[in-house]
Amino acid sequence: MNRFAPSVARGIARVTEAALGPYQTAVIRIGFAATWLLFLLREFPHRQEMYGPDGPWSWNLARQLIAGNHAFTILMWSGSQVWFEAVYAFAVLSSALLLVGWRTRTMSVLFMVGVLSLQNRSVFMGDGGDNVIHLMAIYLVFTRCGQVWSLDERRVRRACAARARGRLPGPDRVGPALWGVMGFALALATGAGRISGGWLIVFWGLWAVQGLWWYVGRRVRLGEPRVLLDVVANVVHNAALFVIMTEACLIYATAGWYKIQGSRWQDGTAVYYPLHLDYFSPWPALSDLLSSHGTMVLLVTYGTVAVQVAFPFTLVNRRVKNVLLALMMTEHAVIAVVLGLPFFSLAMIAADAVFLPTSFLRRLGGWVARGRGRLSASGVRRTLPGPRGERTPTEAAEHSQVTSTA
Repeated sequence: MNRFAPSVARGIARVTEAALGPYQTAVIRIGFAATWLLFLLREFPHRQEMYGPDGPWSWNLARQLIAGNHAFTILMWSGSQVWFEAVYAFAVLSSALLLVGWRTRTMSVLFMVGVLSLQNRSVFMGDGGDNVIHLMAIYLVFTRCGQVWSLDERRVRRACAARARGRLPGPDRVGPALWGVMGFALALATGAGRISGGWLIVFWGLWAVQGLWWYVGRRVRLGEPRVLLDVVANVVHNAALFVIMTEACLIYATAGWYKIQGSRWQDGTAVYYPLHLDYFSPWPALSDLLSSHGTMVLLVTYGTVAVQVAFPFTLVNRRVKNVLLALMMTEHAVIAVVLGLPFFSLAMIAADAVFLPTSFLRRLGGWVARGRGRLSASGVRRTLPGPRGERTPTEAAEHSQVTSTA
């Protein structure tokens, strides 16, 4: 028994000392926020038919369904057009702010509220990608998804740099103000009886934890309470990350094993049929070209099943896992183009990103940073009047004349 004690101790220390997978959770945050934001913007002209009070799935029908399944949606608080437009704009704004990583703890909760409110309003409008976004929006609330590639991370880095130079950063006024506004809105909703049951406990609990976190970080920066909160946050984050990975594995495993039971998947012709459905043929010529090769249809059909069934078992081997991961992402990219399902594919690619290697994500971040630096440098060079920021003689004379006559 003593032989396993050091391993157990190392495992506990690893889970409690740090939030694992900071780059993976950042990619998940960016991926799902971008997918939902693009979906809302793309469907903006059709928002009335999908989620509006006068849509095919009427407000009264939605109210009857929600009364039975107790799903959460703030759209059912009012049937007015103004409220609907406000909630839709709220969903767009929260998605954009979570995408850039501004106040991620608060924005992850508001993002979840926006996703659940719209999707639970019209449950028959979604597909498999919407189901994935629905689940991941809940899981993201419990992750520390703003550690890297976020405005929060940049703010913390600047504060640390200021302390290193011997200057104390200014007090955070935005965070407490945002917390106060959220508390006021939550109190109004609670007083009006709009939130009850388990969701009432969840939202008030999240609000209280956020306030406690700010207070401890402000008053006892290096004390034991802050260490305890860090440990609890790391454990919750790592548990949520494990759930996200498990969920992705379950999605592929169940999809693969259900496909095996279908006769069309068994005889290798399943991929042929959706290519000839008008709804899934945005490019008929491309669909006809792909379906005209029987061998290709057979290989894609069997390959899809094999990859989905095998993927959960390949997690023990990093190289094999990375190969299958690349194949699955490529497959979803092809589905986005050939079958016209871009948001389903984006949602699945975002879910797959949790398994991407950290080394690859760091290189990806470096490439993006260098590309952004080049764009910034080229923009600066275009705006500078002379080489290295110096004015040419003519420009210097013009500037002297303007300043002298001003």
